[in-house]
Amino acid sequence: MEARAVAKYIRISSRKVNIVIDLIRGKKVGEAFAILNHTPKAASILLEKLLKSAVANAENNHNMNVDKLYISEAYATQGPTLKRFMARAKGSGVRILKRTSHITIVVSEKE
Repeated sequence: MEARAVAKYIRISSRKVNIVIDLIRGKKVGEAFAILNHTPKAASILLEKLLKSAVANAENNHNMNVDKLYISEAYATQGPTLKRFMARAKGSGVRILKRTSHITIVVSEKE
């Protein structure tokens, strides 16, 4: 039995999110919250919110025990890229890529 939470179109690069995801993958939920609280990255705030959602889904929708939960899967895939232009010298422009990501966290119960 597993419960999942998905956040789509988050305005942060999936490379930046995967750095923090690698820290919490496979850990117990309580330990993962502690790691996220003490990680000085912008993605840690987003992942903490998403992990709370996954835990709430497990507790309310699947009647799982919160104390036995661990992160069985966590990954961030690339979403659509917003393309913008910034003015540069001599009337030219430079393309700016504002990347987005889709983040998924799956929690399971340890037997």
